[in-house]
Amino acid sequence: MTSFRHLKSVIRLNELAEDPIDLTEEGALTPKRIDGMIAEAAKLKLFYGTERVSDNVVGALQDLAEETQAVKKMEAMQHGQVVNFIEGFESEKRPALHTAMRDFFDQRISSDTSQAATQLAYKELEKLRAFLNDVESKEQFTDLVQIGIGGSELGPKAVYIALEAYHKPNRRVHFLSNVDPDDGAQIFHRVNLEKTLVVVVSKSGSTLETLTNEQFAKEYFVKAGLNPKNHFVAVTGKGSPMDDPQQYLASFYIWDYIGGRYSVTSMVGGVTLAFALGMDRFLEFLRGANAMDKMAMKNDLKCNLSLLSALLGIWNRNFLGLPTVAIIPYSQALMRFPAHLQQLDMESNGKRIDKRGHDVDFDTGPIIWGEPGTNGQHSFYQSIHQGTTVVPLEFIGFKDSQYKEDVVYSGTTCQEKLLSNLFAQSIALAVGQKSANPNQFFPGNRPNRILFGHRLDPFVMGAILSYYEHKVAFQGFIWNINSFDQEGVQLGKKLALKIVDQFAAKRQGKSLDPKNFPLGQAYLRHID
Repeated sequence: MTSFRHLKSVIRLNELAEDPIDLTEEGALTPKRIDGMIAEAAKLKLFYGTERVSDNVVGALQDLAEETQAVKKMEAMQHGQVVNFIEGFESEKRPALHTAMRDFFDQRISSDTSQAATQLAYKELEKLRAFLNDVESKEQFTDLVQIGIGGSELGPKAVYIALEAYHKPNRRVHFLSNVDPDDGAQIFHRVNLEKTLVVVVSKSGSTLETLTNEQFAKEYFVKAGLNPKNHFVAVTGKGSPMDDPQQYLASFYIWDYIGGRYSVTSMVGGVTLAFALGMDRFLEFLRGANAMDKMAMKNDLKCNLSLLSALLGIWNRNFLGLPTVAIIPYSQALMRFPAHLQQLDMESNGKRIDKRGHDVDFDTGPIIWGEPGTNGQHSFYQSIHQGTTVVPLEFIGFKDSQYKEDVVYSGTTCQEKLLSNLFAQSIALAVGQKSANPNQFFPGNRPNRILFGHRLDPFVMGAILSYYEHKVAFQGFIWNINSFDQEGVQLGKKLALKIVDQFAAKRQGKSLDPKNFPLGQAYLRHID
């Protein structure tokens, strides 16, 4: 594959970036432009008229997608081809088949590989249905504690909170990820252990933080005179150390081709979300994800929202030189969703080599962060509007609230005020404000787009999740980097284990070998 910087479409885009559209000019941002720059699929609309793109730029971005075979690579990924690799170097060398975890609804275009993965996933779903039916019949559990870290916590927690309006009565979920003992103590002091189910999530069955927290949790049950086996469930790889019926009430499987940050629709999120929502609503969540999966294999940017968003992000990152993206949901239900997207994007595309092991000579994944609006308007929006760093924004909003409970005050409802702020901020960031008073001058040309739905329900939540998963994957395909491994998290883990060993030696009264990681020992000397 030709180096990114030497692609014909990239050369053309660099030329166009020398004089991008000025959204602050009179007549640049018009109702006609907003109407003409909308893409739509899976009950979602993407408004992108407030991005600094012209028709010529969008055309060149589509050329970039075609030149890099982005859609064909997406098809290859969804059909089970090996996409997680670094050519010529040791790597995981495996498919990335998170889409197979929700492909139960129309398998006409599935390959043998993806069909096999879907059949395995369906088998786990049926196991889960039987397990939850048994729990329901016995009225056994009201609370669930999910123990896991990274992708085993961020995604499931974000979706659990997002869909709280649809939870079954008397179902509460708590998430324990941090190895900080105060986190676990806070949870287990407020639950009724007799009515609590604990789901331990580790694909390898050897994640140190997770196993430590599992033992921390078990001691509460033992002290209460309860047998942990009757309360603990494993989500792990088949044959892992945690795949042990002597230790767990049930075990549900995940596979190597499901990366942690892409695992929400697998059993990693499935056990907890189905417990909270019920199987029917969990399946509707999967259906929404599957609907957007199918759209990601379309060439038309007007319905392939993920590809369009990926291209707009590449325009901002590589051609306008903008290093960060803020994801701002105007929905309190999505309060933890930016945290999940931070891991999804930065762990996937925070890479400095391409898929042939060569250093890249261009910028890859941006810094991702975000908080809900309108709260952000009263904190960091000052910098976004008038600061020296231009921050592209991705807004998320909905026409209706989830609970449909509202009040009219000063002539409008809360939801109408929420949407008024969303649309006003999008416009204000784009067009700015001219003023002779420099303190009241807003430079504008802050690119942004709005992902908009009618209402945040399980189907739409699934579609939004899939939309972002594929946006990230498309950017990786176009940059020719591997979005499915995460070697960058390994070095710190290895060094932490060396310091853990030193703590253990001190606890046993052993003297520390001065040759064994002296930098770590330097810190330990200062905490005695």
